[in-house]
Amino acid sequence: MRELSLNVLDIAQNSLSAGATLVEIGVEEDTAKDRLVITIRDNGRGMTAAQLNKVRDPFYTTRTTRRVGMGIPLFRMAAEMAGGGLEIVSAPGEGTAVTAGFVRSHIDRMPVGDMQGTVTALIRMNPQVDFLYRRRFNEREMAVDTRELRQVLGEEVPLSDPDVMEWITGYIQEQEATLTQSSGPLDAGPQL
Repeated sequence: MRELSLNVLDIAQNSLSAGATLVEIGVEEDTAKDRLVITIRDNGRGMTAAQLNKVRDPFYTTRTTRRVGMGIPLFRMAAEMAGGGLEIVSAPGEGTAVTAGFVRSHIDRMPVGDMQGTVTALIRMNPQVDFLYRRRFNEREMAVDTRELRQVLGEEVPLSDPDVMEWITGYIQEQEATLTQSSGPLDAGPQL
């Protein structure tokens, strides 16, 4: 994978396969500490201790559509190549959290990539699942929470509605653009 957003997409798909109804994706950059941290957390089935020990093995997968599971091993390799590491915390019935840390300025760190495209694709293809996407750059933060959007839209308008998806896409693009360019506070949340 040439960008980290593709790793996020793969791991989020694992969350969905595990029955998650909420997937949280966080991207935090701290220039002073020279750190980039990406977290994918879900409320899916979780893993036993035995599964957790095997999950780093590319020849272990719970998917029936393929024989190998490269998502976690590639994400771990990307983090380690960039002076960081990967941690997985999981328990049956409690979900899973995958956290990868990177030295932000490391020459071998892959670009974050198209997180907006990853998040909007996940929402579009899984309108019954809730997603919380949070992006932090130093002290500034933006977030999109589909639970809040559902409250505003009501039951009549699905998240997969083309106008809603266009708004979500534009909102994420606009907010991410302001993270590194403006010195004022970000919006508190989405306003439809």
